[in-house]
Amino acid sequence: MNPASPLDSVYFIKLPEGFKLSPHAMQLSSEIPLPVQKKDEEEAGRFDMKELTPEQVLSGILTVLAYDRQNEHLDYYRKILSEARPGIKSELAEAAILKTRNEDWELAEEIWLALHGLDPEDKAIILNMALFFDQRADNYRKNALYDDADAYDSSAEEYYKDLLDSEEEVPDAFFNAGFFYLKKHNFSDAKACFDSYLALMSDAKEEDLGENGEYKIKRAQETLEKIKNRNLENERFHKAYELISSGREADGLVEIRRFIQDNPVVWNAWFLLGWGLRRLEQFAEAKMAFQKARECEGGDESADTCNELAICQMETGDLDGAQESLIDALNLDPDNTKVISNLGFLSLKRGNEEEARKYFMTVLDIDPKDPVAAAQLEKMELEA
Repeated sequence: MNPASPLDSVYFIKLPEGFKLSPHAMQLSSEIPLPVQKKDEEEAGRFDMKELTPEQVLSGILTVLAYDRQNEHLDYYRKILSEARPGIKSELAEAAILKTRNEDWELAEEIWLALHGLDPEDKAIILNMALFFDQRADNYRKNALYDDADAYDSSAEEYYKDLLDSEEEVPDAFFNAGFFYLKKHNFSDAKACFDSYLALMSDAKEEDLGENGEYKIKRAQETLEKIKNRNLENERFHKAYELISSGREADGLVEIRRFIQDNPVVWNAWFLLGWGLRRLEQFAEAKMAFQKARECEGGDESADTCNELAICQMETGDLDGAQESLIDALNLDPDNTKVISNLGFLSLKRGNEEEARKYFMTVLDIDPKDPVAAAQLEKMELEA
């Protein structure tokens, strides 16, 4: 059974005089208790000092740095860790990046938290923390775990704000925070972040930027232009999104319809209208809104628009239209598991269970933890 808290896997002991973690490590105090990571097989109340390993102490320190930020001995523990393992920061960063890339979310989060606890002032670590929570929120939202996604978005925003409010200006923090707020449909804050990013990069020399730097500047400029041309920083648009996403769809629809009256060719607005209507199960009207979104400039470049349209087409009996929309979505985003799952549901509506099973299995190949595909396959097995 897993402990209720990661700190339950740690106990504190006072080491005897002369105990050292490595030949070059600092002399440890016998008065300050050290955190020790329990061995998996260790029974409660059983501890033999002769069996204690330096790795248990270092692991215990990392756990405390990650999860016990109020501990009065944190600076002492940091010093122990840094002297015993001088390259620990780079080791942890490489491990965290690898685990994140492999979507081993739980372990990656534990490593990032420990790394941040080791050096809370390191701006590169704080930015990576923001990016990690941002990315994990996207993963939860992709799997329709919206409450978890919102919680991780909230954590990401805290780290972004920490950087944006810092006296030490970090250009990449403004760049990435801009796309974070863009995702949240908070176009006013997104615009402010991109403006700040471009201002900070205005004096950068071309030879110092490299291809990546030039790409980011161009992308920030293009995004700002879209926000400006579509009037997306309008308060009414943001209010409509907040109302709809918080479950007040009827009020949000009033706001977005008023926005559309003044901005009739903004695809994002038609998408938001369709989203609100679809949440209220007004599928015929929602379908018309998503079709209108695809007709506007930029609207046909969004896999989400095609996917949402397909849902409405399925609900209104237009299965051929849903097939076309889902294929369009898949062409835009080939690994989008929501789209592939919907192709599975479309196959079920057409009575083709074998084809549906293949789509759901493809989803699990991409994301083994996808709850929708797993649940549907289990249901199909029970009904077989």
